[in-house]
Amino acid sequence: MLVPDSPRTLLTLVLVAILAVGCGRADWADGDRDHAPPPGSGPDPASVRDPVPRDEPRSRYGNPDSYEVFGKTYYVKDTAEGYVERGIASWYGTKFHGRRTSSGEPYDMHAMTAAHKTLPLPTYVRVTHLENGKSIIVRVNDRGPFVDDRIIDLSYTAAQRLDMADAGTAPVEVRALTSNRDDTAPPPQRFRNAAQNSNGRLYVQFGAFGARDNAENLSRQLRSEGVKNVNISRVRTSSGRLFRVRAGPVRSPDEAERLGQIAQRLGLHTAQVVAD
Repeated sequence: MLVPDSPRTLLTLVLVAILAVGCGRADWADGDRDHAPPPGSGPDPASVRDPVPRDEPRSRYGNPDSYEVFGKTYYVKDTAEGYVERGIASWYGTKFHGRRTSSGEPYDMHAMTAAHKTLPLPTYVRVTHLENGKSIIVRVNDRGPFVDDRIIDLSYTAAQRLDMADAGTAPVEVRALTSNRDDTAPPPQRFRNAAQNSNGRLYVQFGAFGARDNAENLSRQLRSEGVKNVNISRVRTSSGRLFRVRAGPVRSPDEAERLGQIAQRLGLHTAQVVAD
């Protein structure tokens, strides 16, 4: 335990404690649509690209062993490796734009960033909207959200990219990424690699949805793109019932690469080759 032996040391501890919770965000109900910027301001969300995961040193700020908010203690993870979680995402906007995040960087509501309670800062994660299948990559550089069951707080533009800005919240899957993992490679090459290195009957799974209507909408869209042998199957998982949209069987790496190109064009970043 560090004991403050000078006013300077005490000031440093106070600053670290403030940065740990980020932006003074603990006093705000995340996902508040009143904090959206005026219509037409900021860049077109479609023009904002996902960040490319890369190895970065841990931030000097925002990574204490633990910190406390609303009487609850949070323990920062030693590593993001293997982290996957499902829950509710929210977003934050104009109220915090330009203010300091937990990592010490200014918050930019138009950048592809996010806040998380326990992942190391920074960490790159893939966030998938479980109701519409849309997926993005964001860089976690802040702490939060400290409201109910929410597991991640997205920037305003990231929320727009997932089509959840108007609703304020959405069910998502959050999956940590590292720079040397194959799932950060461009989809066409990733699909070819998977087809070359897998055995058995292979399929491309384009998405999995909690609502059958969403699965049927994607199925129709894929057929309009020339994808054949599209099928919808219902499965039960620990988190509930899902409707999987698959095409196949895939007969060659070339076919897998072509389907990967279609997935990339449609923005289906969670599409993958699966063996059955």
